[in-house]
Amino acid sequence: MAENLKNWFALYTKPRWEKKINTKLLNKGIESWCPVQKLQRQWSDRKKIIEDPLFKSYVFVHISDEEKAKVLNTEGVIQFVYYLKKPAIIRDEEIQLIKTYLLEKDVQITVQNLKQFEEKDLVVISKGVFMDNEGVVVKGGKRKVYVRLESLDQLMTVEFPADHLQHKLTI
Repeated sequence: MAENLKNWFALYTKPRWEKKINTKLLNKGIESWCPVQKLQRQWSDRKKIIEDPLFKSYVFVHISDEEKAKVLNTEGVIQFVYYLKKPAIIRDEEIQLIKTYLLEKDVQITVQNLKQFEEKDLVVISKGVFMDNEGVVVKGGKRKVYVRLESLDQLMTVEFPADHLQHKLTI
């Protein structure tokens, strides 16, 4: 019954506290998710695979209204991400889409603030998990498809071979 009253929300966190806060929330019994991707980093003496948060300074929580205070009272949590002057509800489909993207093989994802870009070409993805999905190519990026996450005012960039794209029309 209470499960139906839960929504996904985005939390704004202290910088570089995403994984720490995710652990703290899980320890409190709060359903929390910090999407990460494995990246190879080069140091002067070695290479290392690290798990890097996909959204810098963001963690997602699946909570009821009654749990909001418990979440905000967690060390490192700054506030909920707001949209139209209230905590932004993230659609289940958007969370599932991010999870699907993270499972795609040979795909590198970067996330950038939506307000930094101008929309240009509409493309249709012709291969892989993203097949038949549309995306907006930004600043002549022949290898990148941008998927808008409107409730976060963020843009997810998925990079894969250009032959996975078909030009649809110019906006």
